[in-house]
Amino acid sequence: MNSILNPLEDLKKTLSFSTFTSSKKKRPKTGLAPGSIIYTGKVYSEKIEIEVIDFTADRIQEVSILDMEDLHQYVKSDSVTWINVQGLHDVELISNIGSIMGVHDLTLEDIVDPQQRPKVEEYEDYAFIALKMINFNETKRRIEVQQVSVVMAKNFVICFQERPGDVFDDVRKRLRNSKGRARQRGCDYLGYMLLDIIIDYYYETLDGVYNQIERLEELVIRKPERVEMLQIQALKKDLIQLRKHMKPVRDALLTLLTRDTGIFTSNTLLYLRDSHDHVEQVLENLDTYREMISDVMDIYLSQLSNKMNEVMKVLTLIATIFIPLTFVAGIYGMNFEHMPELGWELSYPYGFYSIIGAITLTMIIYMKTKRWF
Repeated sequence: MNSILNPLEDLKKTLSFSTFTSSKKKRPKTGLAPGSIIYTGKVYSEKIEIEVIDFTADRIQEVSILDMEDLHQYVKSDSVTWINVQGLHDVELISNIGSIMGVHDLTLEDIVDPQQRPKVEEYEDYAFIALKMINFNETKRRIEVQQVSVVMAKNFVICFQERPGDVFDDVRKRLRNSKGRARQRGCDYLGYMLLDIIIDYYYETLDGVYNQIERLEELVIRKPERVEMLQIQALKKDLIQLRKHMKPVRDALLTLLTRDTGIFTSNTLLYLRDSHDHVEQVLENLDTYREMISDVMDIYLSQLSNKMNEVMKVLTLIATIFIPLTFVAGIYGMNFEHMPELGWELSYPYGFYSIIGAITLTMIIYMKTKRWF
């Protein structure tokens, strides 16, 4: 995060979610039969890309799939296969992948729904995990969210992404590097690595949110007039949306830990338990940041109130000083024929202004003594 150089310009870049819009919600699947495969999101690329990383402890192969028939060789292979699908808008292609790899229509229905709540479902031959991939974009100063669905079988893992671009580069590097456990374990460990890297980026996202809150808090204290209520409210809304996406992940991991899915071995469950602990920490931090943004809101309102009080204080002092002066001026402005000072040549410069000055000085000394200013 950059330091506060141009506060007003920085705050115009308040956090916003790339997938959250103010448009009206629509339910395009209302009334349809269960298992109807209909894509309900945006189209981010013209063509869906399918990448395959097939590996054993001794070798690794990376290919791009152009013909769906090439997927048949990975259904019951002896190696571990990671199939990464980028794009969900071509429902016919997604349906073909599901048919070849033995994925149920209900699972495919959830896969092509970007608004699907994070969850875990067990089937006879595989486990289905849906969750959100969340990443803080430093360049655009915004949080990017996309749907990620993971299908884990005995010998393959299919990862469906809403659009190109992900956080799995570190996993790819670990697979290409023959050292370590990445290629020594099976599909369950590969699935764990994908889940763990997604959860790790939750930390990165919250760090970006924390920095935004700190900048906003500092600016509210220094120059509250440069902050708008909508900016604080937008950040607060983003934190609520983050919790909406992150909290179900804890329940999903707990399901994997407590149920015997037959996919994860006891050794991998140990690592998965660590990921569950990380999600707990993320949620604790998220609750803390929600309290922080509420405190920023309170500070902002307090600063505005204090500023208004200072203005009213100055206006009140001025009005209080001028009340007796107005009274004296009113007396001398009356059209009486007989007034004691009218026959004195210096009555106006000495008499009138002396009274005015004496009253003003007396009131200022009195107010200063009372510490009104």
